[in-house]
Amino acid sequence: MKRVFGFLSLYFSFLYLSFCQNTIGLISYEPEQSQPGYNLVYPHNQSTVFLIDNCGQVVHKWEDDDDLRPGNSAYLLPNGNLIKTARPFSFMGDAIWAGGGGATVEGRNWDNILQWSFTQNDATRRLHHDIAPMANGNVLMISWEKISMVEAVDNGRDPDSMTQNELWPDYILEYNPATGNVVWQWHAWDHLIQDFDPAKMNFGTVSDHPELINLNWDNHNGHPDWMHVNAIDYNEYLDQIVISVPYFDEIWVIDHSTTTQEAKGHTGGDYGKGGDLLYRWGNPVTYKQDVTVERQLFFPHDIHWIDPQATPTDINFGKMAVFNNRVTSSTSSANIILTPFDTESNQYIFNQQEMYGPENFERTITHPEAPVQASSNSVSGVQILPNGNALVCSGRWGFNFEITPEDEVVWEYVLPLRAGNPAPQGEELSINDNFLFRMKRYSENYGAFNNRSLDAQGYLELNPNLDFCDQLLSISSEGEKREYSVSPTLVSEYLKISTNENFVDVSIFNVSGELVKNIQNVPNDQNIDCSGLNSGMYFLSILPGNFTCKIIKL
Repeated sequence: MKRVFGFLSLYFSFLYLSFCQNTIGLISYEPEQSQPGYNLVYPHNQSTVFLIDNCGQVVHKWEDDDDLRPGNSAYLLPNGNLIKTARPFSFMGDAIWAGGGGATVEGRNWDNILQWSFTQNDATRRLHHDIAPMANGNVLMISWEKISMVEAVDNGRDPDSMTQNELWPDYILEYNPATGNVVWQWHAWDHLIQDFDPAKMNFGTVSDHPELINLNWDNHNGHPDWMHVNAIDYNEYLDQIVISVPYFDEIWVIDHSTTTQEAKGHTGGDYGKGGDLLYRWGNPVTYKQDVTVERQLFFPHDIHWIDPQATPTDINFGKMAVFNNRVTSSTSSANIILTPFDTESNQYIFNQQEMYGPENFERTITHPEAPVQASSNSVSGVQILPNGNALVCSGRWGFNFEITPEDEVVWEYVLPLRAGNPAPQGEELSINDNFLFRMKRYSENYGAFNNRSLDAQGYLELNPNLDFCDQLLSISSEGEKREYSVSPTLVSEYLKISTNENFVDVSIFNVSGELVKNIQNVPNDQNIDCSGLNSGMYFLSILPGNFTCKIIKL
């Protein structure tokens, strides 16, 4: 009987991928086309923020108490400090709670020493979802504020829609960590219009006032979490704030140059409109425009300017990126929006349909193979990298991929956690197993990394494939590439071989080198029955190409 080590040759005339395909962690990598850097992740169901390299190894982490959970985002500053959100694990009995609920925002240095902390979670207000660190050291935060049934109806809300007798509109606060004070605020509740009851406040014609918020727009079945703002970003050049408002299926832009008093009204600030909306986009029906243009946004997440410091001469001036969660019931996309900001008039302009443009996205980004894992009906994000690639996070699957402008996928990573705990390499994860709010990549030359150790500390997954990334990095780009992948490598009944060959021959050997299974002319993506094998380790060999890898029969 031939033995595996004599049977397999390491020398062949074609290049090929000589490893078993990972099911979690690093899935694919084209280093010559990928943006070098380090990836910041703050997974749900645990309390640690991780910085991982493009091979999937942890290079730094900020640990916290086990009874805390993300609340939901984290950002790495150029000086190496981390701004993170957190909430208690248990929210039972809290006066305000909905998905994305937070409680605390804090600053920690590179060594995880607490620098400052701010908490808001009481009977009338609660921080949630996202924050926006500012260059001046302040931090913008999103908060719910509770409005009673009486106040809501007095302002013109339809009482029949108040199914829980209260409403939680959002407001934005700016916190100064140096003084411990809130230094600026903007409240959605100050900018309402309604056409339900002429005897109540805020009555008017909704379609005549796109700068105001229709109090009776309700896409959440009367739940108090009326708007559910889930992302915030700040543009220093324009001194503007953008937020994504998923229950309106829109993004809104407001003026930050106002005083808090001006932000309550309709005049003042650099743009002369006080705290009224400067721009809104995605779903013009919310301001009752009778238009033929289809809605563009569907429960959006992660709205932000691609380059918030871009000037009018820059190619990315006015461009925003957003994750479009619910394009259909089973598909999502990432999108680029070129907003119509006119520098001469200092305002966002209407298009010919008398609504805010543009009519279409500048770019729509999807995984070219359209896997189920690239679709997420909540959370998620997108980042346009310095090399022009897009880094997309499909949060409910913990699935992240980097894609070039030519739609070539050059990096894929599946967060290897299940319910916050490491999962073993070779397992298949299901939706919500590895819930991730978003991923952000920082370039290798980012200031936070200057003079700091970024040595690899190991993988997040259990039983990692230690050779996987090394073999990817060693593959030459010259010549014909023979591609193989085998999954899962922890086999219960069936494994699948994917290849660019039409047919292959498959042999399985035990640890003694004895042939225990041989199948000829196996087509691509054919399931191979391994149910008859005893539990233990085996070596799988594929011809042509002399491919070999290890599998474990459970």
